[in-house]
Amino acid sequence: MTADTDSGLELSELAADRALLGRTSTAERVAGILRERIAQGFFLPGVRLSEERIGNALGVSRNTLREAFRLLTHERLLVHRLNKGAFVRVLSAADIADIYRVRNLVECAAVRGLEDPPYPLEQVAGAVADGERAAERNEWNDCGTANIHFHQALAGLAGSERTDDLMRGVLAELRLAFHVMDDPRRFYEPYLSRNREILTTLEDGDAEGAERMLGFYLEDSRRQVIEAYPEQRG
Repeated sequence: MTADTDSGLELSELAADRALLGRTSTAERVAGILRERIAQGFFLPGVRLSEERIGNALGVSRNTLREAFRLLTHERLLVHRLNKGAFVRVLSAADIADIYRVRNLVECAAVRGLEDPPYPLEQVAGAVADGERAAERNEWNDCGTANIHFHQALAGLAGSERTDDLMRGVLAELRLAFHVMDDPRRFYEPYLSRNREILTTLEDGDAEGAERMLGFYLEDSRRQVIEAYPEQRG
């Protein structure tokens, strides 16, 4: 399920991200773009990231790109192999279990900490709608991206920039695990209605009920991913 290089990837979409860098491009901004692309499934686990091709696509120097790679390595999204370069990380089952522990702590706490309704649910609702539209188009990779955005929005209910930063990295890392699922539709489709149900419960002002649903949801997802993970098939 791994690849040796990104040479087969079409980087025209990444080149379009060049405009996001503006005149004051920094390693942090480059890392942010690559992090989002990893979360979208653009770079697969095991893929080697070509400094030359990605640097040319984004129009940044090799030093800037290397610093971005270092930042993403620190976030556990990339690994550096001596004399070989930077590769998208391949997660272990232990990594998956730890990621779900963090998700449970952060997402459930964000919902639990809500005060009096109505809650600021625009981003949550937008992610739910995006997922449903992607499913109607039979575009399951886009559905997975919308699902990631749904959980990012739930964590965002905490109103904390630090929590947002944490969850961006955690959810991008989680997306690497989702690539083990043999049938994306079978994996994502049941969660569409559960996302909608959590949203509706929050719209009704029932944060306690939504937190309870979310706890069961995360446990079901954790079990499903762990059972599908290659090293568990032994």
